[in-house]
Amino acid sequence: MKAIVSVIGLDKPGIVATVSTILAQHNVNITDISQSYAKEFFTMIMVVDFETSNSILKEVNEDLQKAGDEIGVFISIQHEDVFRIMHRI
Repeated sequence: MKAIVSVIGLDKPGIVATVSTILAQHNVNITDISQSYAKEFFTMIMVVDFETSNSILKEVNEDLQKAGDEIGVFISIQHEDVFRIMHRI
């Protein structure tokens, strides 16, 4: 299963490290990553693969949201199919 991780917030050190550490703890592989900055604002989108993970999306989502609250950024994860349907034109 593939999923999309989105991160939005004010730029600060450790955002990428925090998100990637949580994904690694769940054995979720990052297959693609894109990040950008607009003044002090940070955005990042990751495509991740759950193939080698024993975790379910809900567990990873809970850990990512908790971490996002702690570092002051918004983090979400969506199943690839849900993301595609939501962004269909």
